[in-house]
Amino acid sequence: MKTKDFALHVKDVAEDGLFEGYASVFGGEPDSYGDIVMPGAFALSLAKHKSEGTMPLMLWNHKSTELPIGVWIDMVEDGHGLLAKGQVDLDDPIGSRVHRAMKRNGLRGLSIGYETIAVKTDPKMPGVEFLETVDLWEVSPVNFPAKRDALITDVKSVRAEDFARRLRSGEPPTIKEFEDVLGDLGVPKALRTAIASHGYAKAIRSESEGAPPADVLLALRAAAASFR
Repeated sequence: MKTKDFALHVKDVAEDGLFEGYASVFGGEPDSYGDIVMPGAFALSLAKHKSEGTMPLMLWNHKSTELPIGVWIDMVEDGHGLLAKGQVDLDDPIGSRVHRAMKRNGLRGLSIGYETIAVKTDPKMPGVEFLETVDLWEVSPVNFPAKRDALITDVKSVRAEDFARRLRSGEPPTIKEFEDVLGDLGVPKALRTAIASHGYAKAIRSESEGAPPADVLLALRAAAASFR
């Protein structure tokens, strides 16, 4: 069984554990595995499940050795992808935690467990496979989707904007918070620790002594440049 992850865009979460969202999306850029899911990829599998009176399992992080954390009630392809409606088991400790995380927008993805049936390739796009037919076995809520770039960018943006706002307000974030921002930007741990504990610490000391924000920013840029 292969797995493929997608950012979770929950459309609605009810108090009784019902939720609705996309388990897969069609087209777009290749994911981190070099695959693109094509419209109709799930049609055969969904028809088979319907004829047998079954649905793909709802597992947590593909843990097939553990009991499902809920059930999928309906799945249908639309113009965007595979729209799934499910209900997590609120009496299950993991199911209850998943439900709370969904309500807080703290759950980051859904991942499909499947077997590839038919694929196509394009000489103009070497290394990319177009998944035309897959056998869908299960769909799992997961912490991190494979198409995670946009999601992480959102987190970076929020943290960086908050950092800038606090700096402008005269309440500079802590050295640890500055380290976290550098981490979001991909700076290695040893390097961001050195930048934060030297250059940033000096910059916020200057600000507390009355240095204008422009001087603080220049000090930060100089600190970062000195460790390149």
